[in-house]
Amino acid sequence: MEIFRLAVSHRPPHPVPAPPRVRRRHLHHLPASLSLPCTSLSLSSPQHHLSPTPRHHLLPPLLASRTPSSNPDPDPSPPSASDAKLVPLVISVAVGLAVRFLAPRPAEVSPQAWQLLSIFLSTIAGLVLGPLPVGAWAFLGLTAAVATHTLPFAAAFSAFTNEVIWLIVISFFFARGFVKTGLGDRIATYFIKWLGSSTLGLSYGLTISEACIAPAMPSTTARAGGVFLPIIKSLSLSAESKPNHPSSRKLGSYLVMTQFQAAGNSSALFLTAAAQNLLCLKLAEELGVIIANPWVAWFKAASLPAIISLLATPYLLYKIFPPETKDTPDAPALAADKLKRMGPVTKNEWVMIGTMILAVSLWVFGDAIGVSSVVAAMLGLSILLLLGVLDWDDCLNEKSAWDTLAWFAVLVGMAGQLTNLGIVSWMSSCVAKLLQSFSLSWPAAFCVLEASYFLIHYLFASQTGHVGALYSAFLAMHIVAGVPRVLSALALAFNTNLFGALTHYSSGQAAVYFGAGYIELPDVFRLGFITALINTLIWGVVGTVWWKFLGLY
Repeated sequence: MEIFRLAVSHRPPHPVPAPPRVRRRHLHHLPASLSLPCTSLSLSSPQHHLSPTPRHHLLPPLLASRTPSSNPDPDPSPPSASDAKLVPLVISVAVGLAVRFLAPRPAEVSPQAWQLLSIFLSTIAGLVLGPLPVGAWAFLGLTAAVATHTLPFAAAFSAFTNEVIWLIVISFFFARGFVKTGLGDRIATYFIKWLGSSTLGLSYGLTISEACIAPAMPSTTARAGGVFLPIIKSLSLSAESKPNHPSSRKLGSYLVMTQFQAAGNSSALFLTAAAQNLLCLKLAEELGVIIANPWVAWFKAASLPAIISLLATPYLLYKIFPPETKDTPDAPALAADKLKRMGPVTKNEWVMIGTMILAVSLWVFGDAIGVSSVVAAMLGLSILLLLGVLDWDDCLNEKSAWDTLAWFAVLVGMAGQLTNLGIVSWMSSCVAKLLQSFSLSWPAAFCVLEASYFLIHYLFASQTGHVGALYSAFLAMHIVAGVPRVLSALALAFNTNLFGALTHYSSGQAAVYFGAGYIELPDVFRLGFITALINTLIWGVVGTVWWKFLGLY
């Protein structure tokens, strides 16, 4: 094999360019906050510091629409604002107008509900087509709802006080703490030291380390861009596997693809491993599906199918998408050397460890002592601020957190009002009648609805956007079709994580990994579909038996 050469703190001086194949409409789904310290498995020259990069050395966002260039020149002028894209704008507005003025309103639906549905569908169309960035388009939808007196101001903004949305916002700050302190990098490097003597072992080390930090780092995108992609890039360059180059197949393509495809199972394993999980259960509560001790109930239901899928993914891709370099005997020694150069665990890392243990413990046992999940997160963030692990500028600079607060609250608020006004129950009853006309049993209806929910994601460029738009409606359809309520809520939530690797635009982490330049677009679609089928088979077979054992049906 190629000799692993020591690569010191590979930190590109410019943004990492990505192939221009990624459509610009998906650019806003890659959080700007991935301007995170690039802590990588960089292991050579002693004159370089191997501790986490100071905050003034930040890796620019991996913008999916950057044009490749061998020597890109930074533009000193600030980027100018761009107008809305005309064709997507016209189509998005036309969808709402057609529903409002052309489609006949059912007698059981009030004019207010029908008008709100038209605005909501126009908003969803804009999320898919992207005439403006997500936050801007969502604000236009909110403005339309208030300006047309469809919703009063207080109702339109009611979701901005939603506990789950604030829990998601705080999770972004936790993720920044993991990256800023270098704790996530240190954990991943330990797994490389223990398992990294072969390419397959490297992949398992990275996959298992992500699963370990996932419950305390509730952002798949931040885990991808802030921890694992920098490590994978450093390992790949050490083996002379370069992005946007035929040598990418030596090592980098396999490691990136495996991490990308396995991340969904890490997110599905724990309730707090991804933002969309928390939103799913909140929306389920609004429909009357209450899950006692949700963190433990979620883990019990997800554990067996998620762990089997997690362990199967690296081996599956090793067979159908094999790397050219099979053995990496020097990687454990290089990881050990890096750990030595990083020095002992720092004070801030210990604080981060203690805070995350406290937060996860409260998430698990908080119900018993009257501490809600968002209060546990607030306590954790307060500790990080008080002890200097994070400062307020870190929170202010986490732009994706504030952007998520804005557009997510709009979407959730509209979905909640649609439920209150009876639109969701009307839609679910229509679908239930359709399914009954085919004389489907509830297991058959369950399979049809889950498959539909999964495949519709080809139209979405955000997992959380998909949840906000469709989760409530599909859950109501499950319930009306006779599917057990808790099983319906959990299965849809698990499903939400599994479709995050279908395409190069299906999630935030998809844009991060594809933008690295190690995987080709046809491979993303082909392997995304194949892996999705394998995951569906595992979750369908193993999950069915396991959930029956747990008494979910």
